[in-house]
Amino acid sequence: MRVFITGGGGWIGSAIVDELQATGHEVVGLARSEKSAQSLAHKGAGVLRGDLDDLGSLRRGAAGADAVVHMANKHDWSNPAESDRSERVSVETLAEALIGTDRPFVVAAPISGLVQGRPALESDASPAVGLDSNRGGSENLALDYVDQGVRTIISRFAPSVHGAGDWGFVTFLFGAARKHGVSGYIGDGSTAWSAVHRSDAARLIRLGLETAPAGTRLHAIAEEAVTTRAIAEAIGRYLDIPTVSIDPPDAGAHFGIVGGFFAKTMTASADATRATLSWTPTGPTLLEDIETGAYADA
Repeated sequence: MRVFITGGGGWIGSAIVDELQATGHEVVGLARSEKSAQSLAHKGAGVLRGDLDDLGSLRRGAAGADAVVHMANKHDWSNPAESDRSERVSVETLAEALIGTDRPFVVAAPISGLVQGRPALESDASPAVGLDSNRGGSENLALDYVDQGVRTIISRFAPSVHGAGDWGFVTFLFGAARKHGVSGYIGDGSTAWSAVHRSDAARLIRLGLETAPAGTRLHAIAEEAVTTRAIAEAIGRYLDIPTVSIDPPDAGAHFGIVGGFFAKTMTASADATRATLSWTPTGPTLLEDIETGAYADA
């Protein structure tokens, strides 16, 4: 297939590009910067210059492809309303270009905020509906196009998609540990995150666009629950510094922007996903990556 991907220069997106090309697919990536364009071209992928505000480029990319993978997001923490607006408009633009084609449209989404008190399931619908909700309600918006001949597939990602070179949440935790000389967890450290290795996440996306039925929700989850205390202890062992509890009111000052996420349990099951795709994660665990130096340069 000829696959158009947004966010193909990003942490997960670049792994998806590699996975697709290694399995015989042709890739065209949206590139908003010269660096991104050069990275895609170096891999032998096609380059379409533009960004999420360039709706014409999104339409052209989707219209000329056999499948679309939407990974890009502004992630503007200073203006979340703009990120939500952009996400909704981007999904709408890409989906409109695919109406009546039955082509796969894979849309990235988080597992956070789906349910309370238990791991999220693939059968759990997102509560986010409309522009003023998380990510502009883009998950439900994308699924609305199934009845219009779009093979929408939602891929929900663990809060930690880890591996060498990761610049996500765990990188911030390493930064806080180095800054303060201790590796912290919040309260009793019983909150937990799901996790998946980057290579396993990329393979899931490829399998999903190849075989998943329209309307499928997939969970890129290899480990259902890793406690935040276990994460902090692994960081402490790697850096050879003490592991300590941080009082919840002090979490923001200690951890910075990641403190609010570290205080939350964000977990999900992937049982249905594994059955649907015959997907078996094979990459290292999160703690293995931490303890073997994947974050040495974090």
